[in-house]
Amino acid sequence: MHIENETALVAFGKRLGELLKAQDVIVLTGDLGTGKTTVTKGIAQGLGIAQMIKSPTYTIVREYEGHLPLYHLDVYRIGDDPDSIDLDEFLFGEGVTVIEWGRLLESSLPKDYLEVKLAVSGEGRQLTLEAKGARAKQLMEDLTIA
Repeated sequence: MHIENETALVAFGKRLGELLKAQDVIVLTGDLGTGKTTVTKGIAQGLGIAQMIKSPTYTIVREYEGHLPLYHLDVYRIGDDPDSIDLDEFLFGEGVTVIEWGRLLESSLPKDYLEVKLAVSGEGRQLTLEAKGARAKQLMEDLTIA
């Protein structure tokens, strides 16, 4: 799907955030500057989080409180060493987990997650959704219906 601008990218994230439940995992994939953190800002809005969302590039994980906790991870700096953080605490916790650069942890990801691939397309972004598992398929269907 084509997203025209940053406002529409946040709106997409908000719609997704409104659909999420505890233990849902969203993997955001795309080059630097494609809008991964912008999508997360929208997800946070959908979860009722009013705090400013910042990229967790140097902290690895940022936690926010809303209707559900949001665990926002950026795993670019840990590369393919998922043992350097306790992923289970986030993946199987009480909240929603959003992982930027999640493909780097592919072997450690749960069996059920929704991947949102972002790419620059002119002035906007091209989003491709890929569902891994039944819950992710349901999320993808709900997103395309809305």
